[in-house]
Amino acid sequence: MEAWLQEFIHLLPEGISYYLLLFLIALSESLPIVGLLMPGSTLVVLAGFLAFNSKGLFLPLMLSTTAGALLGDLLSFWLGNRFGSRMLTMKSFQKHHQLIQQSERFFCTHGGESIFFARFLGPIRGITPFIAGLSNMPGRALSIYALISAILWGISYLGIGYLGGASWQQAQSLSTRFGLLILLALTVTLIHYWLRRSLKSSGENTHGD
Repeated sequence: MEAWLQEFIHLLPEGISYYLLLFLIALSESLPIVGLLMPGSTLVVLAGFLAFNSKGLFLPLMLSTTAGALLGDLLSFWLGNRFGSRMLTMKSFQKHHQLIQQSERFFCTHGGESIFFARFLGPIRGITPFIAGLSNMPGRALSIYALISAILWGISYLGIGYLGGASWQQAQSLSTRFGLLILLALTVTLIHYWLRRSLKSSGENTHGD
């Protein structure tokens, strides 16, 4: 193991405190506005990389990051549902007005699926569940999408770091490729949505004629 890596590992907490730290990182990244300041996905990839180098166990790390991501989405949803209108008037929210509008359009276009995709799309990660709560999305549907995305996120980003454990550069490369794969899946979904909407509109026009 390289000397710098050994020194870095010694700076990190031990045992349950380490897993709690990863839980809090994942939770923070899922909160509106707060998530913009927390590079959670990068840190989770790093945790997988460190697990390969004997810092922490993969399963407890996966459980703690997944739980943090899920709880963060649920908390963001609850905040939007209970206090959304008031929070939007806060200075910190008004500073990110454009991002909030983007999240609103994203949610209006994709509905529940937006909760899944937002988990892998950085800036709108914490805002989208908040918008879902503000829009009175059914809590059960939100929970299902949030659970599936949190599990996939916890496994994939830790796994990327672990598989790239031989070098940090390799782990970063795998993370970039995975991000591109998610972007491709989102593009396919957008095209499918557009085609379905176009066909529906065409059918209605034909029926009207």
